[in-house]
Amino acid sequence: MRRLLLLRHAKSAYPQGVGDIDRPLNARGREAAPLMGAYIARESLTPDHVMVSPARRTQETWEAVRAEWPETPMETVPSIYEAPAGRILDAIRSAPAEARSLLVIGHNPGLGDLALRLAGEGPKELRNDLREKFPTAALAVLEFEAEGWEAIAAGAGRLVRFVRPRQLAAEMDDD
Repeated sequence: MRRLLLLRHAKSAYPQGVGDIDRPLNARGREAAPLMGAYIARESLTPDHVMVSPARRTQETWEAVRAEWPETPMETVPSIYEAPAGRILDAIRSAPAEARSLLVIGHNPGLGDLALRLAGEGPKELRNDLREKFPTAALAVLEFEAEGWEAIAAGAGRLVRFVRPRQLAAEMDDD
């Protein structure tokens, strides 16, 4: 089995005169990203390998989520910056064979489109939530009965989780 975690970068700022690739996280993003990292660790979803877009906001998201699991290998993958779903899937198919669990930190609309394309099965309410919106710092977790990443195909995955940072923040408020 292979587990794929698709994490949209956390909320970013839009400073005047800064190019898209250099936009940093804003205050809300700096709060949300560590919540998602803690969730990944708490739920035993820690990846074996991570692929991150070269954009500053994705790199900062990675730095914030990895605090719970700093030894996980990461590679910056230029081809997933602002990429459509097919190009992100190409990158996933090139992931190291020994990685059973892979985290990809990227951008919408490509990441959300890819999650929908891959999710052939899973609870209807999760797929509906995913179809409605893939907000910043949201995490989609899909599982595949596949020997290698190169075998990952449209409709072959099972969407097992779709988590938004506001859900986690609300749970913390309830405690």
